[in-house]
Amino acid sequence: MGSLTVGISDLKVCKAPDIVVTYALGSCVGICMADKATGIGGLSHIMLPDSTQSLNGKDMPMRFADTAVPMLIDKLVAMGASRSRLTAKIAGGAVMFAAASDRFNIGERNIIAVTEALKKANIPIVAKDVGLDYGRTVYFYPETGIMEVKAASKGTKQL
Repeated sequence: MGSLTVGISDLKVCKAPDIVVTYALGSCVGICMADKATGIGGLSHIMLPDSTQSLNGKDMPMRFADTAVPMLIDKLVAMGASRSRLTAKIAGGAVMFAAASDRFNIGERNIIAVTEALKKANIPIVAKDVGLDYGRTVYFYPETGIMEVKAASKGTKQL
């Protein structure tokens, strides 16, 4: 079993028994998707909600929710996943600064953008661990579809 590390503004796909992991999700959101029937899955670590609000959005599609979600779906399908069997689990989107106003609450905006992108793609969100005020590390096991969320102050949970 191998472990693929997904960095910030990155995504990776794999086939079981391999797993994907991303570290230090603060206001970023980790999007895990899998087709459990094939054991194919992937993880995207998005940093910002909307590529159209950025001058270089087209050059960095893995950074934004609106462009990374379709890219992850395409890579999963190219690897052999069935689009109709894909399900998603999401984590992150924390408010990392207490003084964050709504306008600057990137975590909340990321959660909304990821949810909208998945809805637009007809991919159901079957579990989530989002918001609040702490960082998370995510391990995703495509074979079982389990998303393991670790947080220093909250322990580990499996969704």
